[in-house]
Amino acid sequence: MQPQPFKIAIAEDAITDLRNRLNRTRWLTGIEGQGWSEGTDLAFLQLLITYWADTFDWRTQESQLNQLPHYLAQVHEQTVHFIHQPGTGTAPMPLILTHGWPGSFVEMQQLIPLLADPASHGGDAADAFHVVVPSLPGYAFSPAPLHKGVGPYEVAGLWAALMQGLGYARFGAQGGDLGAGVSTWLGRRFPDQVSGIHLNYVPGSYRPPLGPDQPPITADEQAFLDRSATFADAEGAYAKLHGTKPQSLAIGLNDSPAGLAAWMVEKFQAWTDCSGDLHSAVSLDALLTNISVYWFTGSIGSSLRPYVEGRNRPLSFAAGERVQPPTGVALFPAELPMPPRSWVERCFDVQRWTTMPKGGHFAAMEQPQLLAEDIRAFFRPLR
Repeated sequence: MQPQPFKIAIAEDAITDLRNRLNRTRWLTGIEGQGWSEGTDLAFLQLLITYWADTFDWRTQESQLNQLPHYLAQVHEQTVHFIHQPGTGTAPMPLILTHGWPGSFVEMQQLIPLLADPASHGGDAADAFHVVVPSLPGYAFSPAPLHKGVGPYEVAGLWAALMQGLGYARFGAQGGDLGAGVSTWLGRRFPDQVSGIHLNYVPGSYRPPLGPDQPPITADEQAFLDRSATFADAEGAYAKLHGTKPQSLAIGLNDSPAGLAAWMVEKFQAWTDCSGDLHSAVSLDALLTNISVYWFTGSIGSSLRPYVEGRNRPLSFAAGERVQPPTGVALFPAELPMPPRSWVERCFDVQRWTTMPKGGHFAAMEQPQLLAEDIRAFFRPLR
């Protein structure tokens, strides 16, 4: 594997085309009092689209992203885009961070320096990491697979090979959303390479063995299952669509930046710890940088593939099967339904379980300092 340095350089005509499309948005007529109750609030979206077209400066954001060391590498048959930030400390620990949907490597922009150089950000140099942040296949600058069958299970194999190719025989893994699934598969498939996994979300497809030979479901576990069912009924239509008929949706989102923003921003509003005011959790520039990466790379269609593949290979366990490496879990209060510790311990070796004071699903963007501190604390005894 021979990584090649990479710089983000979006063509000027692509930026002009985006602005032209934004200015030609054909708006719906809203219903009084609709707000966010049935999807993205039209008033908020109009504000966002106006800002995107007239004020947002992609070149400034591009320059900031390029301050991080980007690379492309051929890993098996897949080209992978990744950030590789060497740690500053006495003995940095290799760590791979995996994003999810509708996020990207952009989520990790503030988190990376806190982990790679903790001493410069109020931490201890002994907690430094060599940080690797790849883009999932079909996301951002990692090209889409050309065939079916590349889901979280297979991505774990790519990540293990990537880390080995970078010279890291043993490493930690961290993730939320789809990245939690990839990180879990890493621990499950490669226990001799993975020193530990840290999750800020427990994969939604995780199912421990249940039945007469297993411990009975507790009241807390049943309450979690009930919450999950309620969430799936009220908020889960997106995942059902992503996992069954994503192509029809993707054609429209790939053609309309306003449509793309509407589909993505609803999740940021619903899943962040913002009390209904998204500005309080994620800045418009951060939000639009992430959405712009999807737009400029035309990756919304391929970004939905992990939902299809995950349905085909869920993270289920037979009796006696476990994730061997130690596991840490950080519970942010505005996260999607999260299970109690007992549910996770049925198949994971949980060694750290932290209830966070604030934050939501996009923890690396919302609360990078809190997340960094918990990651450092979890891996400290595993170095």
